[in-house]
Amino acid sequence: MKRALLAGTGALALGSTFLVGAFAAAQGTPESLLPPGFEDPAPAPAPAPRPSPAATPRPAPAPTPTSAPQSQGTPVVQPIPQGGSSASSSSSSPSSSSSRSSSSLPSGLPSLAELEALETDELDALLGLRPRTDIPPAARRSLGQIGVIGESEGGLPSASLARQPASLVQAALSATEGPLVSRWGHIMLRRVLSSRLAAPESMDPVTFAALRAQVLNRMGEHAAARAVVQDIDTEDWNGSLAGAAINAYVGTSDIVGICPLARYRGDIQEGERWQLLRSICASFAGETSRARRDIGRLRSSGDVPVIDALLAQRYAGAAGEGRSAVNLEWDEVDELTPWRFSMANALGAEIPENLLSDADPYYQRIAAVMPMLGFDQRIPAANLAAREGILSSEALVDLYSQYYALSGREGEIGEDALRLRVAYVHQDPAQRIEAIRTLWGNAQATPDYGRQVLTAYAAARIPADEDFEEQAADLIASMLAAGLDRDAMQWAGVVSEGSESWALLALAQERRANPVDDGAVDAFISDDESNGQRKSGFLVAGLAGLGRLDQGAAEGFNEDLGLRLGRQTKWSEAITQAGEAGNAALVALLAGLGMQGDGWDKMTPRHLYFIVRALDRSGLSAEARMIAAEAVARG
Repeated sequence: MKRALLAGTGALALGSTFLVGAFAAAQGTPESLLPPGFEDPAPAPAPAPRPSPAATPRPAPAPTPTSAPQSQGTPVVQPIPQGGSSASSSSSSPSSSSSRSSSSLPSGLPSLAELEALETDELDALLGLRPRTDIPPAARRSLGQIGVIGESEGGLPSASLARQPASLVQAALSATEGPLVSRWGHIMLRRVLSSRLAAPESMDPVTFAALRAQVLNRMGEHAAARAVVQDIDTEDWNGSLAGAAINAYVGTSDIVGICPLARYRGDIQEGERWQLLRSICASFAGETSRARRDIGRLRSSGDVPVIDALLAQRYAGAAGEGRSAVNLEWDEVDELTPWRFSMANALGAEIPENLLSDADPYYQRIAAVMPMLGFDQRIPAANLAAREGILSSEALVDLYSQYYALSGREGEIGEDALRLRVAYVHQDPAQRIEAIRTLWGNAQATPDYGRQVLTAYAAARIPADEDFEEQAADLIASMLAAGLDRDAMQWAGVVSEGSESWALLALAQERRANPVDDGAVDAFISDDESNGQRKSGFLVAGLAGLGRLDQGAAEGFNEDLGLRLGRQTKWSEAITQAGEAGNAALVALLAGLGMQGDGWDKMTPRHLYFIVRALDRSGLSAEARMIAAEAVARG
């Protein structure tokens, strides 16, 4: 049917003009409406013939009373366009009728009923009136560099990956499928993926941006992914970028943000969720009846679950013309999906507790940064987000401060907010340490790393004193979680060599003139009670990667602990070459590939060694030091 409509587009204007002409011709010869003397002038008289000598003049005949005046002009009939109907031909002269008797309207011309049944955007497409983009030609943006963080703002150089093999970059991005074990690795990779970068020479820039946005989504960085895709004009999007964009908008509950794509590039995606999104956008474009009808059809057909259609219907009704209440029926819903979570949050609808209690960490990462959610849902999720690197220490403190300002010490969250206040402002350092340790949780277990992120700036306010050496390791780990390495180094003259506090400072120290003492490393290994002496392996790998161990000592510890730091793979060769070339962006991508997992038990000292060494040599020494120290603190 669409082909038939399009085939008849070119003849639509022609047919309309023809019908007007046919109507005029059907009225017969047009009658002049001008007063006498204002009609078309009479034809000019023909020149008189040259008189002949032999001719005998005769008087002209007298005019008869019935003769028409010679000065009266004849009416002019506008010719009828070719291709008219038989009705118009019947009122024409015999010669014109015969010349048009075989003409007819083009096939496929829509009937009046079909035109009335077309939706607004379908009619616009038929007439060629629908725009392809929401960006005017003068404001189109270049695809040369895509991203949101310029080099002057802390991003990486734009040409970092321009001359790198497209296959290597694509493989690294495609294979990074989930969160990273390292908070600092997460922060570093987010920075690289958000930088204004040029695509590798043989890679389509839009595809490159789509790969970056997909990784950001998988890391839980939906806001950053949305910012990256928004740096490209909608007209230039492909299917991969559109899919990444939809996930980013759903992850931020910014449903109407996808409407420019849904309205101007409706054929770029398929599936029921896309149809629901298009219906919502149609409602916000003023086509409320159409949106209600389309959502109802999807619901009645069974193509989408009832709850998904109800959520879409209520959201579409928010456009202003919805006349019926929509009751959300969760009774038969046994699974929480990103669509349901996002739509319910955007609508302010309450999700049953049984669905939230068993929710995947994906939903916690989203809830932590959802401003429309309550503190009772955001703050517990923020602990995970801080541990993974999504939230900073400052953002986490702000969240507790907002709760305290609104609700005081009410509830468990209020008690924690009060303890955080004590950790900052109490005059007695011992009382501040006690408040910090209470916030960390069970004193007999390893502190929760997310809570250590929360207390980082409070820990930095604790004076470096021998009376507090027993808590020094955890305080230093808390400070380093927020990158406060200079504050942590104030403890260097207090802690004992070979202790965990010493190990953290040996890795976090910005500059070191001499290698670390082998005896101190031996002492650390002897006292290490971690599972499989994982902390010892991470310490040796980190020090070796930073070049802070003698070559002989590094080889000895490597052999004693069975670390196999020298074993090469394609990944280790690639990241080593990138580090030697000083390409920080490529090193970061490969480091992210090597740090995937949900815990440090998934990380090996060999991977840490290659990552730290490559980062240090490529100019990302700060990230290298923080990742190495984090490995020992959390190993």
